[in-house]
Amino acid sequence: MTGSPTSTLLRNVRAVLPERVSEKTDLLIQDGLIRHVFDSHANNFSPADSTLDLEGLTLYPGFIDVHIHGAVGVDTMEADAQDLDRVSQFLATRGVTGWLPTLVPAPPADYKRAIGVIAEAMKEQAGCLRSQGARILGVHYEGPFVNSAQCGALRGKHFKTYSGPGDLEDLPLPISRDAARMITLAPEVAGGVELVRELKRRGWIVSIGHTRAGFELLDQAFGAGARHMTHFMNAMAPLHHRSPGPVAWGLSRDDVTCDVIADGIHLDPYMLQLLLKLKGADRLTLISDAIAAAGQGDGVYRIWGETITVKDGRTSNAQGSIAGSAITIQDAVRVMQSLGASEVGLALMASTNPARLLGIDGDCGSIEQGKRADLVALDQEGNVRLTIVGGRLAFRVDDIP
Repeated sequence: MTGSPTSTLLRNVRAVLPERVSEKTDLLIQDGLIRHVFDSHANNFSPADSTLDLEGLTLYPGFIDVHIHGAVGVDTMEADAQDLDRVSQFLATRGVTGWLPTLVPAPPADYKRAIGVIAEAMKEQAGCLRSQGARILGVHYEGPFVNSAQCGALRGKHFKTYSGPGDLEDLPLPISRDAARMITLAPEVAGGVELVRELKRRGWIVSIGHTRAGFELLDQAFGAGARHMTHFMNAMAPLHHRSPGPVAWGLSRDDVTCDVIADGIHLDPYMLQLLLKLKGADRLTLISDAIAAAGQGDGVYRIWGETITVKDGRTSNAQGSIAGSAITIQDAVRVMQSLGASEVGLALMASTNPARLLGIDGDCGSIEQGKRADLVALDQEGNVRLTIVGGRLAFRVDDIP
């Protein structure tokens, strides 16, 4: 599964397919793609260069994290290409096969440097110059066009309003034309709806977040091209029966999708259950919103120019506000499964929906013939036992032959 293109047969695995779970499946991987998916009892599989027997494991499409600021001591705002590769390697051990390095509001020079590093890391991954980990898919700007009244842990001194296309020159993009470009913004900032329209014209994925906007303005932003909401319910005006704001708007519209931080801290488990019931797994995306402390355990960290403490898995800054998370998508999957989400629903929220959001669902995000072999095998406790990225082995525990 490493080196030159080969074929690999995965045998006897439970596979979470787009609309059902196949209890015993064989899957042929060839040249980085899923070539065949068929019943293990059929005995009609093609010869392969290698075979892995995954009996007792459940195979999901690889997880995709569209909102992550870092992990294992690496902050995407300060990383070099080798640092990003370390994050990619770590994420692969947690079942993530694709991710968007997410940037916080910062001076233009910091953005430029961070984007240059992301572009370098993507180029190295494409050329297989580094070992295979989770694929960097592009970039996500969280801000700077957001509401200072809902800043969360973001640095308000770098927030901006919009007066015209020239204001976008400070948001450089990775050199790859295939790179996803996502941005979280608040439509109520000056020029916000026109900003949505211009970003959409340029091919950006526009998500609403860090906002206090009302229904009318949110409807205008939707008409301009904003169809998604960032860490729903967090860093936005709360639901109120006489002041329906972004939460009520997001709940009421079936044509709006939302992402959530399912750590049981950012949202109470009962709220996660309610969202699963009201929005459905087909309209929810799991994100980590992880910071550099993820994978490091409890402790005190210096991130974004301030001290952030992680205690019992909860992050907090000096003001006591939650400052991102210390989870991965694997943890979010476990939480949602404990709250009653089906395996098909988990695959939607962790893989298919984020791929659809980024416009790459024709390439990945589900276990189907012809798609990229981005896969993760979990045991009955939800532990990652095997991760495959583009047909290549990215992580495997020792007891899988």
